Amino acid sequence: MIKENYHVIGVMSGTSLDGVDLAAIEFQIKNQKWSYKITKSETVSYSPKWISQLKEAVNYSESELLQLNEDYTDLLGELIKSFIKINGISNLDAVCSHGHTILHQPHNGFTLQIGNLPKIVKIIGEKVVCDFRVQDVQLGGQGAPLVPIGDRILFSEYDFCLNLGGFSNVSFEENGNRMAFDISPVNTVLNFYANKLGLDYDDKGKIARSGKVNSDLLNELNALDYYKKSFPKSLGFEFVKEVVLPLIEKHSIKVEDKMHTFTEHIAVQTNLALAEKNGKMLITGGGAYNDFLIERMQFHLPKIEIFIPENKTLEFKEALIFALLGVLKLRNEINVLSSVTGAKSDHSSGIIYKY
Repeated sequence: MIKENYHVIGVMSGTSLDGVDLAAIEFQIKNQKWSYKITKSETVSYSPKWISQLKEAVNYSESELLQLNEDYTDLLGELIKSFIKINGISNLDAVCSHGHTILHQPHNGFTLQIGNLPKIVKIIGEKVVCDFRVQDVQLGGQGAPLVPIGDRILFSEYDFCLNLGGFSNVSFEENGNRMAFDISPVNTVLNFYANKLGLDYDDKGKIARSGKVNSDLLNELNALDYYKKSFPKSLGFEFVKEVVLPLIEKHSIKVEDKMHTFTEHIAVQTNLALAEKNGKMLITGGGAYNDFLIERMQFHLPKIEIFIPENKTLEFKEALIFALLGVLKLRNEINVLSSVTGAKSDHSSGIIYKY
């Protein structure tokens, strides 16, 4: 008999390298309606050494990647084990872990999330559901975004769900299908320039606000080929490293102006990405704290009603949804939508490692 209640941990590490998000979650399903409660949560920051390694890994050789995967699985396993112990968590159905994306090249039939090796089960001592993207790419999909099914199940009262993390992605219903895609880079670029000023990030967008728009740079960014593509489509850090940053660096302007211009670019592309310009929009992810970015989005989308949720959902939404994906996998139910990824069919993705 399929259960009504689940107690799981969701684990997520995003491209913005803020750290590892861990959330203990209680799910309940009654009359085909899901509800959730985040009971414990924590973001564990990466050490400077790990940030450096994860940034550089896109250039690693195959043998270096294999070693990194081993080391990162050890790190992730120990972080999860510690989270369970410190918070006195017991009676878990599973730990549902995304891992960390190093390479994402769906056009080459390839995506790599490290931290999903079988040994993670022995380190944690719990059942683990992980590696949610690979199967979708094998089925001809983008392997991303995976969050939209969670948007449909848990946040159906909103017309749009926008996440502002390393990249922005949006999901919405269209003719009975869930649609979703990556819009543009966000914190991968803004944090890069904040780092140049000796900061981890631009607090509330104050630095970007102090700059001014460079029209030439803005026009060049808005003209990039990715924005002309129809969805499904997704972005990886390679796009930032190989396309976006070299374009910005061609312009000899102040860092503040680069950040201001890129913030405007994000807002412009968000507006262009939405066919409908009215309704209710839920915004989550670290970018939701960027007051200047939210103001620019509201300027370009005056008829959209923006909602920013309470802190736990705001900060741990992706961990929450990967926890849900893991539960759906345990139930052998669809957790990836082909309307979103472009795969041959909807499917139940992920690997279950039993303890």
